[in-house]
Amino acid sequence: MDKKLISIVVPMFNEEKNIPSLLNSLQRTLDYSDIDWELVCINDGSQDNTLAELKKIKAHDKRVKILNLSRNFGKEAALTAGLDHAKGDAVIPFDADLQDPPEVILELIKKWNDGFDVVNAVRESRTGDGVFKRFSAFMFYRTFNALSNFSIPNDVSDFRLISKEALKALHKLPERRRFMKGLFAWIGFRTASVSYKRNERVAGKTSFNLLKLFGLALEGITSFSTSLLRISTIAGVLTSLFAFIYGSKIVLSTLLYGEPVKGFPTLIASILFIGGFLMIAVGILGEYISRIYEEVKQRPLYILDQSKIDES
Repeated sequence: MDKKLISIVVPMFNEEKNIPSLLNSLQRTLDYSDIDWELVCINDGSQDNTLAELKKIKAHDKRVKILNLSRNFGKEAALTAGLDHAKGDAVIPFDADLQDPPEVILELIKKWNDGFDVVNAVRESRTGDGVFKRFSAFMFYRTFNALSNFSIPNDVSDFRLISKEALKALHKLPERRRFMKGLFAWIGFRTASVSYKRNERVAGKTSFNLLKLFGLALEGITSFSTSLLRISTIAGVLTSLFAFIYGSKIVLSTLLYGEPVKGFPTLIASILFIGGFLMIAVGILGEYISRIYEEVKQRPLYILDQSKIDES
């Protein structure tokens, strides 16, 4: 019987220092297992020597496949490109920094062989992440699950195994603004989990800063929930109700008890409060409209530039 093929899909942005360690670790882990595997590397517009390093390892290991994007399209688009071109019976999204141990891949495959279509890798710890990042990740998963009409597993990144059948379902989701953790969970299928402890990065620094993490969280919530619109509506109703009650109190106090109307401070506070609330509400509405705008244009998620690969 032919061995099953596993596709390891790795988006890369400025990961030249991690590439040799990545390939060595995968070879040590997978070469002696009862599987065939390919490594699908997506160069997402790197500005260092990532592409050159990928060419070096491809020259020595034909299981390495290189997808070179024409510019930096972002991790979600790069991951989608890798999934689109993976040929395996199952695919495993993976990070080049080796914070996720390659040994866990064997546990994912074991669960897959037991009949599961999706096997999530659940982080027991986040070694190498700062206190703020751990706290923000904790809050994001809980907030997303509270606002969305379906749940994503807590403390699960893109690292997981997806069967070919589940991947076919994923390919049917055409949206341009993609939050892959949500899409992986949305398709359903029979799901299992394995737990592991996350390591520190082998080399380099993460390209995600506070602003990008906030943007990713907002992308996830607005992609899978309209709760923010409903919350702003409810807050508007409550604000109007409060204003009516407070205004009635002022009028009655003036008419019945002759109390003077407190003017300037009350007026300024009210204007600032209502103005701030309106700007937040308009901003939330703008986030959803921007997603409609992106979907209507129907631009491709990514563009490949394989000329630098083919000529080597």
